[in-house]
Amino acid sequence: MAGINRALASQKTFSESRKIRGVECVFLSHQQQDKEICKKVADYLINAGIDVYFDEYDDDLKLHRQSNNPKGTTTAIRNGINNSSHMLVVVSPNTLFSTWVPFEIGYGYDKTDLGVLCLKGISKGKLPEYVRTAPVIRDIYDLNNLLERLTGKTKELLIETRMMSDHSSYSNPLYEAMDSIINDKY
Repeated sequence: MAGINRALASQKTFSESRKIRGVECVFLSHQQQDKEICKKVADYLINAGIDVYFDEYDDDLKLHRQSNNPKGTTTAIRNGINNSSHMLVVVSPNTLFSTWVPFEIGYGYDKTDLGVLCLKGISKGKLPEYVRTAPVIRDIYDLNNLLERLTGKTKELLIETRMMSDHSSYSNPLYEAMDSIINDKY
C-alpha cells in the first residue's frame, strides 16, 4: 500500500487513523528553493509505503505564509512535526540560507527520529553544524536502506514490487538529485 502526504487537507482525517495505528510518517524539512527536488523525495517515500508531511500541500501553512503570519506558520509546522515519527532534513547549498530549517530541527529534535538527506554534491564538510549530530543519508543507497528499515520489507521485495528503484538505476527518480552511492562514506 502506498503512503500518503499527511499535509493534504483531503488526507487529514485518514492520517489521524494511520497515526493511531503507528504508521511511520517522515516530515521533510527543506529550504523552499529545493521544493521540486523534495517533491521527488516525497513521492519516492510515498511510493515505498511511507507517509510524509510535505508542506507544499498544507493549505493552512500556505495561507499563513501568504498573509505573513509567522505565528500561524510556526503552528502549522509544529503540527506537521507533531504528526510525524521521523524528520529528514534535505540539505543542499540553499539550506544554509533557510530561516525555517533550523527552527524545524530544533522543534523536532526530541520529537522525531532525525536524519539528514544530502543532495548531490554535498560533502561532509559542507553540512551545517546544526545537522552534524544526526545520522546522514549520503546517497540513494542509504535512502533505500532507510526505506527497508521503515517498511520492514527487504530492498529486493521493494524493488521487485516497484515500490522503490535500485540505487544505481538511471531510471531512479532521484538519480539526478542524489548520488547513487558514495564509496568513501567514512
